[in-house]
Amino acid sequence: MSDDTGYKPPQVWTQDEASGGRFSSINRPVAGPTHDKELPVGKHPFQLYSLATPNGVKVTVLFEELLALGHSGAEYDAWPVNILEGEQFGSGFVKVNPNSKIPALMDYSSNTPVRIFESGAILVHLAEKFGAFLPTDTATRAEALSWLFWQMGSAPFLGGGFGHFYAYAPEPMKYPIDRFTMEVKRQLDVLNRRLAESRYLAGDAYTLADIANWPWYGALALGRLYEAGEFLQVQEYEHVQRWAKELDVRPAIQRGRMVNRFWGEPHEQLPERHDASDFELRTMDKIQNTNSAGSMV
Repeated sequence: MSDDTGYKPPQVWTQDEASGGRFSSINRPVAGPTHDKELPVGKHPFQLYSLATPNGVKVTVLFEELLALGHSGAEYDAWPVNILEGEQFGSGFVKVNPNSKIPALMDYSSNTPVRIFESGAILVHLAEKFGAFLPTDTATRAEALSWLFWQMGSAPFLGGGFGHFYAYAPEPMKYPIDRFTMEVKRQLDVLNRRLAESRYLAGDAYTLADIANWPWYGALALGRLYEAGEFLQVQEYEHVQRWAKELDVRPAIQRGRMVNRFWGEPHEQLPERHDASDFELRTMDKIQNTNSAGSMV
């Protein structure tokens, strides 16, 4: 077995510390914490520890959608976890998510605190708790859950497969890029065929299925992932385009994309979220302006 570089696997694998790539400094073959660090806890029933990656955006979008529906009990504090700096390996975070991946959630809304990890589990937990975005009739609920878990199973081919080898690997390699490009285009075609017959993924209603899939495949269709829109010819998937653009203008999605973000346009970055007013008062452009004004005093 070999790849474009002529690599031959050894008899026993050992970690190559100089393997390179964007995430080489934090990748490791074992679990558990690397350092002691307790997590902050704010004032709201829900404490979210996350980052504005597609998996993180799923959860902040759902929180913002719940609040937009009037579910005041869904107020939350969102604390950033910088995965490039290895903050997901702090002891406090590992207690909430032993898998050391964002997002992770603590639910303090009842007498017994509950930890929830894995974005799909968090979405279902919140949807069932507030009775929203997860249909109650058997057939539509099954359709929504099917597309939710389709995303959970499919997105690793997009992110860890295509995204990694196309955008993050130390050098481009034809075989893995071709392999995962083929799979991502197949997935886009799956979605396109479904959305040709249905406004949303589960039918006529906007559900968890859309909330889970949009940060990955909607963002991809809109050219926001890996700078790969032209390479993948995302404009060819007309029904995915229609769906992606329709959801893109939802205010809750626009807010959810901003939470725990510290890259991109400053006005779209809200590194921490503790109150609805933070979207007006605490985005990075406001913080920078405040700091600049203070330095002039």
